[in-house]
Amino acid sequence: MSRKRRKRGRILWLSLLVLLSAGLMVGGGIWSVAAPVGQSAPVLVVVEPGEKANQVALSLQDNGLIRNANTFLAAAYLTGKWKCIQAGRHELDSSMSALDIMDALCRGSRTAWRWLTIPEGYDLRQVADKIEQEGLGDAGDFQQAASEPWAFEAGFPLPADSLEGYLFPDTYRVDVGETAPDIIGQMLRRFDEVVWKGLFDRKAQYNGRSMRDILILASLVEWEAQKANERATIAGVLLNRLRRGQKLECDATVQYALGDGRKSRLTFEDLAVESEYNTYLHEGLPPRPICNPGEASIRAALNPAKVPYLYYVARPDGSHVFSATFREHQAAVARVRRGNAG
Repeated sequence: MSRKRRKRGRILWLSLLVLLSAGLMVGGGIWSVAAPVGQSAPVLVVVEPGEKANQVALSLQDNGLIRNANTFLAAAYLTGKWKCIQAGRHELDSSMSALDIMDALCRGSRTAWRWLTIPEGYDLRQVADKIEQEGLGDAGDFQQAASEPWAFEAGFPLPADSLEGYLFPDTYRVDVGETAPDIIGQMLRRFDEVVWKGLFDRKAQYNGRSMRDILILASLVEWEAQKANERATIAGVLLNRLRRGQKLECDATVQYALGDGRKSRLTFEDLAVESEYNTYLHEGLPPRPICNPGEASIRAALNPAKVPYLYYVARPDGSHVFSATFREHQAAVARVRRGNAG
């Protein structure tokens, strides 16, 4: 065989190898974007306004939704779909092919979400448990996040130690995949709207009382008042005792100090529990709110009824008998107990 023929043979083989390699690369690229990565739970991918296509591709790769960011990016440019990727929250999963994901990003895929209702008067532990029960996060993670107010930004003064009292009770739309800080952020924004702007008019003082103290008083009213028409009266009684320097002796603070949910009846041992929240032992307001009060209780704490009462005792139906003197109070307690016994 001549040297010239051997040279042509080598060139032919090299050409075939190049074509084969190119074919494998193209085939691999097609497989990479056309075949799903696998099966997984939905992942919430957030595309920020103005985010570049290569950043989106890297985020998808990091979340295990595509095999290769570069291949995805090349397909996005070849199809022209890199120009129509929409900002927002996209619910995706690895059972979708890269091409399906590309289409979902362009049309604005609908995210899975749930309504989360936080009742008035829930404390931090109850809010966290509710979130876990609804499958929206871990209770421990939520409590930890709520104990770090410095990690959040708000238009109103945040407390230094805990967000108890600031997690405004309401119904929220929560996207699947939102973190504890995301949910807390929603609650703080609602607090900002209803309480800080709506009730306090962006002022940290109201008639000489701080927003912090008013929220603490509102949290006591929220737990003590079972009848809506008694909120302002109970707030007035508690404020009267504070102004006279009397201990509040508020059962709700003991219930909170016990930390195991509400008891139907407190014992003398319960009333003696050592806690900074026990207002049978310590004068003044407790150090922090004991729950997250709703708008009605905050309004009552802002504008307590002007009443002569210093005492109240609960009837079986949740209403209260109010008294101005201790003697009247003792008589009211005796009547209520006789009624209970009857």
